Amino acid sequence: MSYKNVTVYTELGAGARVECRAGNHTFVIDQPLSSGGQDLGPTPLEYYLAALAGCISSIARIITNQKKIDLKGLKITSVGNINTDVLLGKNTEERSGFQSIDLQVWIDANLSDSQKVEFLNEVERRCPVSENTINATEVTVSLMH
Repeated sequence: MSYKNVTVYTELGAGARVECRAGNHTFVIDQPLSSGGQDLGPTPLEYYLAALAGCISSIARIITNQKKIDLKGLKITSVGNINTDVLLGKNTEERSGFQSIDLQVWIDANLSDSQKVEFLNEVERRCPVSENTINATEVTVSLMH
């Protein structure tokens, strides 16, 4: 077995801005102007959907390289449905996360529709972000001094 720790560092900046560092990369998470942010970057929810689609795309590339499939293109539209009243504290009855996520995937490869479905099923099975979305993962939040 080969395990790897993946670490991301964040720090709350001015307003709703969150500065992030992952490996050699820095990026910003923010909120739109209408939510008190400066709209300097995607929201955490948008990053989550982008991470899911990005992981699906990355795993698709790994599988096409392993199976020698000529993947000419892959496009994904990610749509998440969420009750924002929960995150705003107006509703305590529902889950705070996405109620549903719909990934619409276009695959440009010399595969039949049934082969594309089989390929996509393997991609989803091997995608860590999808797997973490589907199955509960223990999350520990610890106060540090």
